[in-house]
Amino acid sequence: MRSDAREAAFKIVFADLFGGDKEKNFRAAVYRHAQLGEEDAAFAERIVSTVLAHKEELAKEIADTVTRFADYRIYPADKAAMLIALAEIRYMDDIPPVVSVSEATAIARKYSTEKSADFVNGVLGGIINK
Repeated sequence: MRSDAREAAFKIVFADLFGGDKEKNFRAAVYRHAQLGEEDAAFAERIVSTVLAHKEELAKEIADTVTRFADYRIYPADKAAMLIALAEIRYMDDIPPVVSVSEATAIARKYSTEKSADFVNGVLGGIINK
């Protein structure tokens, strides 16, 4: 299921924000733990690879959109969810932007603060509605 694949990708991107292991063995372990099939693991890997390849550009777009406070004040879980969604929006034409926003909001709701889902939804909504 793609939601599970996104959640696995989120864990890897989140770890990367803290200088986490980017090795394929770590990724494979996350995919195994999530019990992803081959197709879902490939989808998760596509997301992770896209985020890592364009991380600076995606982070800048988020920072430019969030004007009320500095980038370092964004919760890492929120940032990881937004990086994934923005990578899908900008580089994965086969995924509708509203799906990416909805999935990022669900991840933020599960892994971050009480207000994070609204924050993530607002930031990404602002980006896709430009």
